[in-house]
Amino acid sequence: MGASHPRSFRRILVLRLLLLGIPLLLIGQYVTLRKGRTSLLETARQNIASSAVRKANLLGQNLELLKSNLQTLSQTTALGTGDLATTQAVIQQFSDQIPRVQTCIQLYEGTQAVVALTTCAEPLSLPLETLPWATTDGVALDSRALNPVPFYLASVQATPVNEAGATDQNFVPIEAVIAVPVYGPEGQLRYTMGLKARFTQLTHSGERSLVGHTVVMDETGRPLIHPNTEMVGQPMTAMAGSDRLQAIQRRIQANQSGILHLFEFLPSHREWLAGYAPLKVAIAPGQTQTWTIMAVTPLDHALQGLGDIRYTLIIFTLGLLAAQILLVLYLTRQLSRPVERLCAYAQEIQDLSHFKAVPQNFRIWEFDHLAKVFNKMLTRLEQRARELQHAWQEAQMANQLKSEFLANTSHELRTPLNAIIGCVRLVRDDCCDSEEEVQEFLDRADQAAIHLLGIINDILDIAKIESGTLDVHLEPVNLQPLIAEVVALQRIQAQTKGIDLIAPAPSEPLWVEADSAKLKQVLLNVVYNAIKFTDAGAVTIQLLVEHSENAVVGPNGTIRLPQGIDLPTAVPRVLISIRDTGVGVDPKQQAKLFKPFAMADGSTTRRFEGTGLGLAISRNLITLMNGSITLYSGGLGQGTEVVIALPWLEPAQAPSETVDTVPVNAVSGVSGSTPL
Repeated sequence: MGASHPRSFRRILVLRLLLLGIPLLLIGQYVTLRKGRTSLLETARQNIASSAVRKANLLGQNLELLKSNLQTLSQTTALGTGDLATTQAVIQQFSDQIPRVQTCIQLYEGTQAVVALTTCAEPLSLPLETLPWATTDGVALDSRALNPVPFYLASVQATPVNEAGATDQNFVPIEAVIAVPVYGPEGQLRYTMGLKARFTQLTHSGERSLVGHTVVMDETGRPLIHPNTEMVGQPMTAMAGSDRLQAIQRRIQANQSGILHLFEFLPSHREWLAGYAPLKVAIAPGQTQTWTIMAVTPLDHALQGLGDIRYTLIIFTLGLLAAQILLVLYLTRQLSRPVERLCAYAQEIQDLSHFKAVPQNFRIWEFDHLAKVFNKMLTRLEQRARELQHAWQEAQMANQLKSEFLANTSHELRTPLNAIIGCVRLVRDDCCDSEEEVQEFLDRADQAAIHLLGIINDILDIAKIESGTLDVHLEPVNLQPLIAEVVALQRIQAQTKGIDLIAPAPSEPLWVEADSAKLKQVLLNVVYNAIKFTDAGAVTIQLLVEHSENAVVGPNGTIRLPQGIDLPTAVPRVLISIRDTGVGVDPKQQAKLFKPFAMADGSTTRRFEGTGLGLAISRNLITLMNGSITLYSGGLGQGTEVVIALPWLEPAQAPSETVDTVPVNAVSGVSGSTPL
């Protein structure tokens, strides 16, 4: 069978984009619809649960308000001592003062079924013999035997709309009957006062409404208020979905609120959302019942907005399908034309010697960018070649520096070694004329050996630093005796050259966190270099405490460091400044002085000797001690200043035996300086 004919790029694009886009679009619309339904359902659940809590709170507040107002009314003097006309006026005034509540009051003589006064159209029915302020035989109790003021909630029920006179279908009329006693001045029972009050409860189960029908069930599960009046007073088992209602009742008894789906709660709809909340109702003093307050609405009403979403999604999907087909046709044309032009361009090229630049006017960023990328790639290759050339030159320079270092080191090693060999042989061959001459040769050999040991130690230190095996032991160090020791060791060298070595006079302790031995090695190296490169003048050592950037306190008050000095160590810090009046350093050469195997120039090596490792070792040691070291020089012949920064230990951080002896401001500066 022959191979199938390949399809064009444009046709493949059309088919692939449609096959991928249409299913994704349909899946996206389905997911959106499901997400919308979930969001609407979750919102409906939260709102219907909140509605049940609000219904419970409102009903409880209304009952509590009626009870407290009625108790207050029963304790008025007019009811206890006044005649019926006065009592009727007080009752009428009481009824007018309760807003949004229709009330009527009926007074009984004691606990007898004798009506003394009534404002009700129909007589109230109260169980007078079983009221809390009456005994079992109907005899009234003295008010002094009852505490607190008693009351009795006789009934709570929904009132038919035609009887209540309500016209707003968003409210359900509720009728409550409460009884309280009225006592005379001697504590005897005068009246039993019954109050019938009608108030409204918010209810609405229309489409998109999340208020719901109001359902109230007593502690036994019998409905007191129900949208189907035939269910009022019926046992829970007589209602549809009694198993779920019993589950709600159990949660209510556990003082829980929430939401549950009910099925066929009313015949009009199959599935309902029911939010429920408990309501503690005081029936009488010491008698409390837990009622179930429910907000019930059909699930279809809660999800009514889903139909609009579904209709909108269908219209939107059809529009997107049409737009997608047009967009695919347009995109495939725009994408295939550059490829076709590139194919035509490739066919035109027959000889690479007549190569032309790739056209870039495709109006498509990727294709235009592709041509630019090739040009940039060539530019980067050229740049990489220059970088490789520069790196090769640096490698050659580094190799040259190491070669110079080896030459300098061999010279530095050979000179003291020859001196040692010569002095030892003179002593061995008994060429000395006196014991003093023997001692002189031995001293020279000892000095040369110490110098040789110093060179070897520098080489070993730089090797440890490069391998990362050099360690420091940080501890509180007092700079005053350490500086004095360094000055004492370098004094003879300064006196030999005829220059002054000026150092701070001994003062209060100045503590830093450092390695004492390593810090001494650094100071010796820096002071030695300052003396070595100074032929006339002085080398000055200064201790400073810096509490803020570029503002330090020293012996002469507040000073500022030169602008060329940059100290990364955080303040507060202690600064050790070593300034000389020597040969100075060219600013162009200052950056490389802290690199291993490097000196400012070749003549310096021959004139002053050295391996070029001292400053490199010093910087690494100071860095390990969380400090910094930097060098500044105005130029050749203008001297050099080396500044070492170390973290300052406040008196509270210093060793305990010295904290009490150091004044608070003692470390702010060093009082005076003295030449050595």
